[in-house]
Amino acid sequence: MKYNFDEIIERRGTDSVKWDWAREDILPMWVADMDFKTAPEVIEAIAEKFSHGIFGYGTIPKDFHQSVIDWWETNHHFTIEKDWLLPATGILPSLSAIVRTFVKPDENIILQTPVYNHFFTILENYGCHIVCNDLKYEGGDYTIDFDDLEKKASDPKTKLLLFCNPHNPVGKVWTREDLEKIAEICSRNNVMVVSDEIHSDLIFNNLRHIPFVSVAQNDEMQSVTCGSPCKTFNFSGLPISYLISRDKNILEQTRKTLELQENSYPNPIAIEALISAYTKGNEWMGELKDYLYQNFIFLRDFCGEHLPAIKVISLEATYLVWLDCRSFGKTSDELSKILLMEGKVWLNSGTMYGKNGEGFLRINIGCPRQLLTEGLERLKKSLKE
Repeated sequence: MKYNFDEIIERRGTDSVKWDWAREDILPMWVADMDFKTAPEVIEAIAEKFSHGIFGYGTIPKDFHQSVIDWWETNHHFTIEKDWLLPATGILPSLSAIVRTFVKPDENIILQTPVYNHFFTILENYGCHIVCNDLKYEGGDYTIDFDDLEKKASDPKTKLLLFCNPHNPVGKVWTREDLEKIAEICSRNNVMVVSDEIHSDLIFNNLRHIPFVSVAQNDEMQSVTCGSPCKTFNFSGLPISYLISRDKNILEQTRKTLELQENSYPNPIAIEALISAYTKGNEWMGELKDYLYQNFIFLRDFCGEHLPAIKVISLEATYLVWLDCRSFGKTSDELSKILLMEGKVWLNSGTMYGKNGEGFLRINIGCPRQLLTEGLERLKKSLKE
């Protein structure tokens, strides 16, 4: 391999949320933050930007839009037009702005649980009523309950579906058929679909990411797709994102809300990181994906041999593995506490992602194999005891 993903990089003492929020004897395998340096090409581009030495007000360079367009054409086989794009300061501010623009506090928003925990945070902070369209878990796989989605979407107070594509935490890649069913139901019931696609690049086993915007062809349907290189290239501390929509009114109204929130203009360094990642980072990403999937195989085989009570959910996307631990007869919070206090390894409790996550844990495998091995040994020791 051209790039070294086995390198151990000391992160304690760097004001890292992942590492410095934990005691020194704790191995953190929780928050979605990889322990790899970003692509050297990105580091070089940022260093060159810094070397200029002047950091005044700037504009969005034309290369921003073209790099996004080229990336989605190359990696997702979807052509974006320039006026479908709105640069933004990160996925979460973008989602918050969309919700505040198009939903009133007493109206309903659908979440397909278990789902990314910050979806709950955004909606609870705004005061929206959360309606859960729980995913169905059968035979070790997750599917969408379309009958229940139809029922929830048909409520006149339901205005928006906050969709996770691919899905975090269950690592699911949704098919075109899935997306078309969602589009049909939501279009017929006048429900906007907002698709968070921050993990769209990290897809395995020759599966393909289908952008929701590619199936939202109905002129009457409101939809926004949110993208970002931050997870793929591991620079979440340089938040940068963009919104994709054929509806110019949606983009303009969201832009106004972002301005009201005083976060409408992305950091110039983050802009440079995005452009360099999207124009020079494909080879690095390819090797990263190979390494991550081998990490998953290692984890799956380890659990099969040493922890057969854990059912490892097949990983189709992301570097976050969903573990079915219900056979232990303990709650997710109890299990995560045992692992933290006795095993000295920090995993996420499944109930962070909604009640439908009870009995599950989420583990981050975006780390050198040596750290993954140590974490799994700690997991084995504490759970066997």
